[in-house]
Amino acid sequence: MNHYEKLKDYARLIVQTGANVQKNQEVVISVSVINYEFARLIVKEAYEAGAKEVIVIWNDIETSRMRYDYGQMEIFESVPNWIAESRNYYALKKSAFISITGNDPEAFKGVDSEKLRLNAKASHKAFEPYYRKTMSSEVQWCVAAAAELKWAKKIYPESQDEEAIKKLWQAIFSAVRIDEDDAVIKWRKHNDFLREKCKLLNDYHFAKLHYKSELGTDFIIGLHQDHVWEGGAEISKDGIPFVANLPTEEIFTCPNCYEAEGTVVSAMPLSYQGNIINEFTLTFKEGKVVDYSAKTGLEILKILLDSDEGAKRLGEVALVPYNSPISNMGILFYETLFDENAACHLALGECYPTTIAGGDKMTKEELTTSGGNSSQVHVDFMIGTADLSIFGMTDDGKSIQIFEKGNWI
Repeated sequence: MNHYEKLKDYARLIVQTGANVQKNQEVVISVSVINYEFARLIVKEAYEAGAKEVIVIWNDIETSRMRYDYGQMEIFESVPNWIAESRNYYALKKSAFISITGNDPEAFKGVDSEKLRLNAKASHKAFEPYYRKTMSSEVQWCVAAAAELKWAKKIYPESQDEEAIKKLWQAIFSAVRIDEDDAVIKWRKHNDFLREKCKLLNDYHFAKLHYKSELGTDFIIGLHQDHVWEGGAEISKDGIPFVANLPTEEIFTCPNCYEAEGTVVSAMPLSYQGNIINEFTLTFKEGKVVDYSAKTGLEILKILLDSDEGAKRLGEVALVPYNSPISNMGILFYETLFDENAACHLALGECYPTTIAGGDKMTKEELTTSGGNSSQVHVDFMIGTADLSIFGMTDDGKSIQIFEKGNWI
């Protein structure tokens, strides 16, 4: 299978398995102008799947950087109505959403931190209906990636430009199981494996998880009393299965945002708002970050934690074996979509209502009262290491080891 054939297979996987586009459904694709050729393949696949219309929202990281460098502060305080209404309109129509990520991990390094903060706050407010419907799986959505030169050179700095792009595309293909066999069929089997792990932990229904690693993590997190483990394909409110992240190796659930004690140490750099946060530590008390440090990106970490009250609490706990396909590549992607699937991770901010029994029917107030976190952010950070141990703790005081040396028992 040559490169073009792999691109076509990847586009088909995104449309059929990722977003699972239905006949007469509208599809909204967000993608960089750099990847216009790959975008066209996705558009074609969506129409062949029966889409009524495919709307493409183009973005360009270079002009976005210029906006931050030269734009006046006031333009970051709000989002024009026509932009907000467009995306929210398609969410209300239950369109399928496809987002193709992949940009320079440090595209916004050195940008005025106040502009970043204001833009994030304004975007969350403007696109709230869209975010609510995706977080609660009311609509199908899928995030995948495409190679880009500056991203490729960050991963492969010693390679020539063309070789770096080639290596990154091959790494992406490997991560999403694109090879000589039918990727759609392979993903059905992978989803079955993840469902087995979910059933195992749902049957145990642990009250807490205890993490320990030589890196310095020693941390106990309470799980929501009605938590549900999910992984692989999700089911929309209309009963349509879809895979929100390509790739995905995790199973995840909802913590009790008021129950977290101890310290977690990052295992990988985190790319957030076009900046790198590295070698950082978070200390929790009664579910809230009370102390933090970072060797790189301390100011950006502060912006993240100060986004709102919920940004200092956890909205997701995810288990990923250290011996996973992406981890075994030995590549640091500097992109959460990939790096979170190489290691166990947690997420600061908003919880997924679908990981609480009946959570998708709760109001925001009911969610937060019950222990589900509410925030304008949802940021995954990796804590999994080769020596990580995780113990599940039951209501009656039993402790059962579920991870040893970074992997499932």
